[in-house]
Amino acid sequence: MVGPGRGSGAASMVSYVLNITDLNPLEYDLIFERFLNPERISMPDFDIDFADDRRGEVIEYVVGKYGKDRVAQIVTFGTMAARASVRDTGRALGLSYSEVDRIAKLVPFGMSLDEAMKAVDELRGLYQKDPKIKNLIDLAQKLEGVVRHTSVHAAGVVIADKDLVNYTPLQTASKGDISLVTQYSMFPIEKLGLLKIDFLGLKNLTIIKNALRIIRKTREVDVDITKLPLDDKPTYQLLSKGLTTGVFQLESDGMKRNLQSLKPTVFSDIIAMVALYRPGPIELIPEFIDRKNGKHKISYLHPKLEPILKETYGIAVYQEQVLGSPVTYVVSPWVKLMC
Repeated sequence: MVGPGRGSGAASMVSYVLNITDLNPLEYDLIFERFLNPERISMPDFDIDFADDRRGEVIEYVVGKYGKDRVAQIVTFGTMAARASVRDTGRALGLSYSEVDRIAKLVPFGMSLDEAMKAVDELRGLYQKDPKIKNLIDLAQKLEGVVRHTSVHAAGVVIADKDLVNYTPLQTASKGDISLVTQYSMFPIEKLGLLKIDFLGLKNLTIIKNALRIIRKTREVDVDITKLPLDDKPTYQLLSKGLTTGVFQLESDGMKRNLQSLKPTVFSDIIAMVALYRPGPIELIPEFIDRKNGKHKISYLHPKLEPILKETYGIAVYQEQVLGSPVTYVVSPWVKLMC
């Protein structure tokens, strides 16, 4: 079981024709330049989803096809956050756990020590009054952001045209399906021009696979999930009730609440909600829901933006909408017709 395609790769018609992806980019107005264009700094990568109980077989195939010396996992570096640097420093100084833990907990999550010193009066007071605490924080600030440990990228695999030792220092993997790990992290690997592919193991695909097997066994019916209708009203009723446990990217509590408010009626509503439910654009969700439900008037900064933003009720949600222009959308129907 393989996912239909995710990320910028879904904008490539060649990927669709070769069955790398199952999404017709013309059908969804996906612009090829999102995938590859002369101004793109790094090469695009493919995020490919596999049923998580058989991902290992795919990795074995790749290693067998290209050679064990040409395929490697990618290292990641874990750095010391503010709290961790305080705890590690306190342990090295021989301070009591309770005392160090009290200081560490005064640092709000996501803040640096410098920011915490300005924002938290109690922490600043201890720093100024207690020389021992001052020494602890001064040393911890020097360690903050320093690499603490290495681990392996959850999905990234790099494949080269010859032995990887010609491009990057390597180390032996302690576990996993691949024997090698690069000692350069993801961004230097990309700068070297090496091909990175994300092989992701997805539990949802395993669930779908098992569900199809059970249906086939108990009802003697073969269901082709690539041909399921996207206008099934009972499905939208389930989504509108927030009954989405086990549905990829729709199962968090926040997403369930948004779906209950949105009451989606078309597939584009779901696509937009998934795109908006991330840091930054998440602030646009209330406006999107109100426009969908007629509580706010749908408006456009310029009349020529209507064909671009109509599907998302006048809100710019996708990179394609930013890349798009009136010229693009005049040409697009003709391209569809020719294809």
